[in-house]
Amino acid sequence: MTTPDALVHADGVAATLACPKSPRGLVILAHGAGSDRDSVLLRTLSDALTARGWAVARIDLPYRQQRPKGPPSPSKAVADREGIRAAIAALRPSVPGGPLIVGGQSYGGRQASMLLAEDPTVADGLLLTSYPLHPPGKPEKARTEHLPHLTTPTLIIHGRSDAFATSDEIAAAATLFAGPVRVVEVDRADHGLKPERSGVGELTAVAVDEFFGSAESREDH
Repeated sequence: MTTPDALVHADGVAATLACPKSPRGLVILAHGAGSDRDSVLLRTLSDALTARGWAVARIDLPYRQQRPKGPPSPSKAVADREGIRAAIAALRPSVPGGPLIVGGQSYGGRQASMLLAEDPTVADGLLLTSYPLHPPGKPEKARTEHLPHLTTPTLIIHGRSDAFATSDEIAAAATLFAGPVRVVEVDRADHGLKPERSGVGELTAVAVDEFFGSAESREDH
């Protein structure tokens, strides 16, 4: 049973927390560049994960808290990463047990990955949906500089038709990580992952159970 969603607004954090009874752990998800925490994708992921016993917090990054629409500014990326750190500090006491997994869609996941590359102590796992490996049509501008510094176990959910990375490019990028990585491919899905019909919610929830299960077991002992 899941309690009604709780709204969290404190110390620069804006989040919606869905928490089942006796949660197995906490997943914190940030949105993509053109979206917010109420996106269909994040809500779909939250529903699937909470159905399997995970508490899920959907957060608005600082740039989205400052303005309701528009893309993030590169000059504000550090502030967005610090916003993820602040969300962890604010939300973790609500779900103190089990593994802590952070990540999110596209830009949000990328910022979470950069935070963990800088400080791997902030979370036990990283969940990346539609990692924006490069701008569409510009594979020479790969966003991979920090990947060799990532030791955190990482789960990547990738649409086979994603213009920001082909399946082969994502597979090659996965070899750059310093820690364990699993890639889950979603058929008939582009960068937005088509949550209404692709089954990405259940695919992701099953993969989280399987991939981060060992972390959950360690937390229990």
